[in-house]
Amino acid sequence: MFRRRRREQPEQVGEQESAAPTRESGPWDADEPHPDSDRIDLGGLRLPHNADFDVRLASVGDQHVGVVVLYEDSSLQLQALAAPRSSGLWDEIKTKILTQVKDLEEREGPFGSELVGELRTDGETRPARYLGVDGPRWFLLAVIAGKAAVDESVAEAYIDFIKDVVVVRGDEPMAREEPIPLRRPNEQQGGEGDEQPGLNPFKRGPEISEIR
Repeated sequence: MFRRRRREQPEQVGEQESAAPTRESGPWDADEPHPDSDRIDLGGLRLPHNADFDVRLASVGDQHVGVVVLYEDSSLQLQALAAPRSSGLWDEIKTKILTQVKDLEEREGPFGSELVGELRTDGETRPARYLGVDGPRWFLLAVIAGKAAVDESVAEAYIDFIKDVVVVRGDEPMAREEPIPLRRPNEQQGGEGDEQPGLNPFKRGPEISEIR
């Protein structure tokens, strides 16, 4: 049902995304019809532009495995993982999060079930929301921490951002829960900058390499 599509190029967007979306909002799979808009192409993720957001890549060794978005004293962590064709991962990952992060409760949110509460790291406590979206052979984990976890006026900007994310799973075989690899928008910059410890979806405050 889902076909591999070449990496999105600005001059090809209109042709590739001419079909009308069948849902009101995403996150979108790259091979389903989705709105034609200018996005930051990170390979496995295409992110909507928002001039108010500071978008950074999170790395483990030499591999980019996630994104951190900073806005209004808040952070949004995004990580796309490979999932089985037959079932989603959110129920399993919720259980894992609950065993590692205490003081969380489950509630219904814009993407279905989510976890909310407080996240304690290195003696510091911050409000946190864990949101999960199961897609075709992928899973997107979003962790909102800080002011946006309790202030809906700030959270709305993050929710709208997540709803316009495009996930590019690809056809390559991947292990269950393996991070879908990302890259810098300009591949020529891939060797620049220091690589630092990266994203842990169960903790706040990863060291990250900034997109330039």
